[in-house]
Amino acid sequence: MRILDRYVLRNFIEPFLLCVAAFIGLLIIADLFDNAEDFIKAKASFKVVGGFYLRQMPHFILLSMPLGLLLGLLFSLSKMSRSNEIISMLTAGRSVLRVLAPLIMCGVLASGACLWLNYELAPHSEAVSKADLERIKNAKKAEQAGNAVSLLVKDRRTNRLWYARRIRPAQNALDDVHISQLDADGHPRTRWYAGGAIYEPRNRTWVLNYGRMVTFTADGDVIAIRDWSSKDAEKNFESITGWSETPQRLASALMQAEQLSVPELENYLSLNSDFPAAQLAPFHTHWHHRWALPISCLAVVFMAAPMGIVFSRRAVLASVAGCIGIFFVFLMTMFSFLSLGKGAHLQPWVAAWAPVIGLFSIGCYLLYLRSTNRDFPRLFFLK
Repeated sequence: MRILDRYVLRNFIEPFLLCVAAFIGLLIIADLFDNAEDFIKAKASFKVVGGFYLRQMPHFILLSMPLGLLLGLLFSLSKMSRSNEIISMLTAGRSVLRVLAPLIMCGVLASGACLWLNYELAPHSEAVSKADLERIKNAKKAEQAGNAVSLLVKDRRTNRLWYARRIRPAQNALDDVHISQLDADGHPRTRWYAGGAIYEPRNRTWVLNYGRMVTFTADGDVIAIRDWSSKDAEKNFESITGWSETPQRLASALMQAEQLSVPELENYLSLNSDFPAAQLAPFHTHWHHRWALPISCLAVVFMAAPMGIVFSRRAVLASVAGCIGIFFVFLMTMFSFLSLGKGAHLQPWVAAWAPVIGLFSIGCYLLYLRSTNRDFPRLFFLK
């Protein structure tokens, strides 16, 4: 690494790290204001509260990285521009792209770090924070967190309606189960009641313990009852094969797209590929968003770096204001497109990638103008 690269990096790294740390601190303070009353009521120790925010750190870092890059670039480059250091580098024969090369490499590394965080850690930290808050509020609920979840799901492929008081996907088990086989008109034809159900993945068999099966006519009259609920019965379980439902498929109905990692999103889409496109739209959109969001770090570098290089003191404020304005327009567009994608009003890949591609295109255009020493276009009210 040459002296010029080390000098540019040294001027950038310090404000970048300070900005990232400041934004993380602001996020923690804002969240602490929301949850302080719950922490006080639960008499949570500093260790518990610290662990609560430590587990949210991947999500906070992911949110702070683009803003840290933006402000770090504007501060460092505008500072070097005001002291005529950028002009000295250019008159020494270095091009704008060569001067910005180490900063672009920082953008690539930041995008890689955000991609690693957004692949699994950041989505999980957002989901875990809710469970942690319940654990702090009530220790008894914490023991059952993730297991004591009621379930009501209709499988569209088999037209079966499932209800369970509690689902335990890790143990492939359901408690207090009601299963109804519906006809084309939605009327129950067969209904199973069981104290518990266990799924055996090896032979794809459901075992219903201590239950009964009731068969109905088309008019809803009972025509047959088969009972194995008694402990004195010769067999107190019933094995059923041929059902395509699994505990994981049933539990996926409780999942929220924004809290799932990339492997979990792919698993959900694989298990529920027969669902309507509108129902799968949030999961397809967030799958694309997991890959598109980290690239915004590199797009921010392409946009902010040329606007941070100014050749007059008067242009500094206009460049900083314009750069921040473009970034916040990008954020509003990104959230709006995400909502449209989740509502099936836009194609998922368009909703996730269009704002990032737009910001990247603006950055490439601004970098081209700065490299060729041309003026940036101005809005009519800034002329």
